[in-house]
Amino acid sequence: MEKYLEIFKNSYYGYFNYLWNEITHFHWENYFYGLILVSLLVWALELLFPWRKDQKIFRKDFWMDTFYMFFNFFLLNLIVLIFLSNATAELFNDLLSLIELKISDFQLLDLNALPFGLGLLIFFLITDFVQWNTHRLLHYSPFLWNFHKVHHSIKEMGFAGHLRYHWMEPIVYKSLLYIPLAIIGGFDVQSVAIVHFSALTIGHLNHANLGWDYGVLKYIFNNPKMHIWHHAKELPKNHQYGVNFGISLSLWDYLFKTSHVPHDGRDIELGFEGDEEFPKDFIKQTIYPAKTK
Repeated sequence: MEKYLEIFKNSYYGYFNYLWNEITHFHWENYFYGLILVSLLVWALELLFPWRKDQKIFRKDFWMDTFYMFFNFFLLNLIVLIFLSNATAELFNDLLSLIELKISDFQLLDLNALPFGLGLLIFFLITDFVQWNTHRLLHYSPFLWNFHKVHHSIKEMGFAGHLRYHWMEPIVYKSLLYIPLAIIGGFDVQSVAIVHFSALTIGHLNHANLGWDYGVLKYIFNNPKMHIWHHAKELPKNHQYGVNFGISLSLWDYLFKTSHVPHDGRDIELGFEGDEEFPKDFIKQTIYPAKTK
C-alpha cells in the first residue's frame, strides 16, 4: 500500500509540474498550445467553409464543449488518469512477478529498432485499431454505453464536440491499449506526439461543420461526411448498436462491414433515442451513469 501511495503522490506532483511547464514554455511537442492551435485552425475552417450555413458561430453547447475539451485533455489527467495509469502498470507488473515474468517478456517487437517511418506507421495502425474496437465496445456494452451517451448527446456538430466525453472513457481506452503497446515496445516522445496530434486533428475535423469526405481517401481516413452518420439519432435496422466507429481511420469500418453513408447527412438529426431526457449540464452528465439502473 505504501508503494501505491508513493505512486499517487509522484503522479500528481509530476503531472502538475509537467502541465505548468507546458503552459509556461513553448516547444514543438507542447500539448497545451498544440490543442489550442489545432482547435483554432479547424474552427477557422468551419467559419470559412461551413457545411450547415445556418449553424451559428457559437453553436449549441459550444462553451460546454470547450470546457470539456480542456477538462478532458488536461485536468482529467491531473485528477484521475495519471495515477490510475501508473498504478495499473505497477499492479500488472506485480502480478506478473508472482509467476516470475516481466512485461518485457511479452514484447514481440521493438518499434525503435525499425526505420522511423515504418515504426511510426505500425504504432499508428495498432493504436487506431485497438481504439476502433474499444469504441465499438462502448456502443455494444449497455454499461459502457451509459458513459458514452455524454458524447452522443451532441445535437449540433462542431470541432469542440470531439472531446466531449465522460471521464470514464479514457480509462477504458488506456486500459485496453496498455498490453498491445507493451507488446510492441516503447516509442520516443516525438513519435508519440506526431501520432497524437494527427489523431487530434482528424478527430476535430470529423466533428467540425465541414462537408468534406477527402475523395478516394474516404476509404482510408475518417471524415466529417462519414462521422456525422455515427452521431445519427436514427440508426439502420441492421446496425442498431451504431455505425462508422473509426477514430482516425475509416479503413476498419469498410473492412469489417460497419460503414454506413447512405446519402448526404448534412441535416440529419443527431443524438440517441431518449436524449431529450438526458442531462444538459456537466455535473449531471458526469453522474448520469451512476444514477442509471
